[in-house]
Amino acid sequence: MAAKVSVKSKNGSVRRAIVVGGGLGGLMTVIKLCEAGIPVDIISLVPVKRSHSVCAQGGINASVNLKGEGDSPAIHMEETILGGDFLANQPPVKGMAEAAPGIVYMLDRMGVPFNRTPEGNLDFRRFGGTLFHRTAFSGATTGQQLMYALDEQVRRYETLDVQDERGVTIPGEKMVRKFEFFDLADLIMDDNGVVRGVIAQDLKTSKMHVFRGDAVCLATGGAGMVFGRSTNSVINTGSASAVAYRRGAMFANAEFIQVHPTAIPGPDKLRLISESVRGEGGRVWVPRDRKDKRAGRDIPEKERYYFLEERYPAYKNLVPRDIASREIFRTVVHEGYQCLPGVRSVYLDVSHLASTESSKHALKNKLGGVLEIYEKFAGEDPYTNPMQIFPAVHYSMGGLWVDFETDSHNSLKIGASRNASTNLPGLFATGEADYQYHGANRLGANSLLSCIYGGMVTGPSMATWREETNGSAFDLSSDLFDKAEKRATEEYTALLARTGSEYSENAFKIHDELAEDMLLKCTVERKNDELTGLVQKIDELKVRLKKAAVLDTTPTGKMNQPAVFLRHMRGMLDLAEVIAKGALARDENRGAHYKPVFDSDRDEAKDHPEGGKGRDDKNWLKTTRATFTEDGAKFDYEPVDISLVVPRARVYKQKSMAAAVGSIGATTETTEKKDDAHAPA
Repeated sequence: MAAKVSVKSKNGSVRRAIVVGGGLGGLMTVIKLCEAGIPVDIISLVPVKRSHSVCAQGGINASVNLKGEGDSPAIHMEETILGGDFLANQPPVKGMAEAAPGIVYMLDRMGVPFNRTPEGNLDFRRFGGTLFHRTAFSGATTGQQLMYALDEQVRRYETLDVQDERGVTIPGEKMVRKFEFFDLADLIMDDNGVVRGVIAQDLKTSKMHVFRGDAVCLATGGAGMVFGRSTNSVINTGSASAVAYRRGAMFANAEFIQVHPTAIPGPDKLRLISESVRGEGGRVWVPRDRKDKRAGRDIPEKERYYFLEERYPAYKNLVPRDIASREIFRTVVHEGYQCLPGVRSVYLDVSHLASTESSKHALKNKLGGVLEIYEKFAGEDPYTNPMQIFPAVHYSMGGLWVDFETDSHNSLKIGASRNASTNLPGLFATGEADYQYHGANRLGANSLLSCIYGGMVTGPSMATWREETNGSAFDLSSDLFDKAEKRATEEYTALLARTGSEYSENAFKIHDELAEDMLLKCTVERKNDELTGLVQKIDELKVRLKKAAVLDTTPTGKMNQPAVFLRHMRGMLDLAEVIAKGALARDENRGAHYKPVFDSDRDEAKDHPEGGKGRDDKNWLKTTRATFTEDGAKFDYEPVDISLVVPRARVYKQKSMAAAVGSIGATTETTEKKDDAHAPA
């Protein structure tokens, strides 16, 4: 294939693609581009091996069915769509589920140290929202092991020389060039609106750099820092996506923010306790006596309230994350149950799984990494003490809007240039930066899968786009790129000049205020009056940010973190507005988006004219799409492709496992794909 790729532009320059982001989605995209013979520049805010994918703990989903439970890719697809409350376009989910077993075996061949059964087979655990053992895992550090495996593959390409169409080596040109500690500052677009490259700032010197590219991919993760305290790394501000959004890229389904049910409460970063803990048999409970002051280990079994097990007897502690988070929130905040009086948390207990030395050793083999995190930050031994946890902001289901194209089997047509493409020609998105695979709620262990599968789709799509497009960025006049560099440099210089008395605001305090309001008003529960106030508050913070001082007066040419944060803060406010306005407009309950007034089980719904409305398929089986304007976000709505699984109620309260299994596939229906079924409305 490499021999067919046009490696050089007309003027003799090597034609390169650009991938921004060094996590799993970015690395897999790089690998697929290199396999197609296309040289790549990879730009990363941090060292690639420190990208946020490394923090993933629990595992990666694939319906291999080694335990003989009757699982299959078709069931994986359906449970993903059901868990996402039917807001995911179904053909991309089908493609992902079908590819999953091959992806896990590919990673195994790359050397990922997956856990194995005594027989030597890959081991699989259960995760929330599924009735099957579907999650392959590497202890409790699966993300790290996958990252190291893909990074090793990319490092190999860093050593390989670029060859032209005749197989002749081009001196000084490597297949992959890596630029770490570079921050995306802007996209470079020609007069026709085609993305022709990026401007990125070297954070060590503050200098702006031009990167020409014949296709650009953003694989820059989510925006958890909009909420301040979250399980995300502090680099996850969403700044790169916000740059694209301001340039005209549509942002989709921003209102769907996953709150992970189990995290260590803390005053700063909230540290994740993986769903794998529940997958291995961890139990969630609170004391039945709301005034009980005993330590958790001292409370006898009969005095414990295992509320998830009582309310969801088939799924028990493994209901989907949105349901688990709401039930914990309801139990603690509304019903008044807590670990200890005045302590807003519930117990996540694995002590019963470590009652002997051999069982403790087995538990440590599977969960040692995550239990070590709890012991380090909570100061208690989780093998003998139930862990105190509470929900925390975790994942962005929404992201940059991307398109797709299907084949005759209603799966993705691999290599089609529409796949993973944003509405800006030449710009692609993958991983958590896009909105493609999870609908209104992501199932646990689907994130690592969607990142890797997304990269496997995006790389070939970029290669096709590159060959289909007339002209190359490397043949364009330098004026386009010089002007973009000058504009970005002037914008940064203006930030450095914010030192006078008129700049009285502190961007970090503005961020604290934004985060606090977003956490209180736009996470587990949402109310329209509070959301209205939140939108107004965001508008006020935008005005105040224009008066924020740079704080650091370090001379030009040196690293200046407060100046960079000012740029990121603007992006966070833009995305916060999209999240809040999208949540305000969506008057229904769907997945992670929950308004108590539409829940017929809640008291406040009874006297409301629309009480008990719940999920509204008639009006809201649509994707929210936001477009930036100087006057604020403007929205339109795109119908969801439901051609494979008929939407139905999400029922997780079956009394038995048999009844729950029987409901999977009961209403599945494959229909012939219509050409315009996924076209924009």
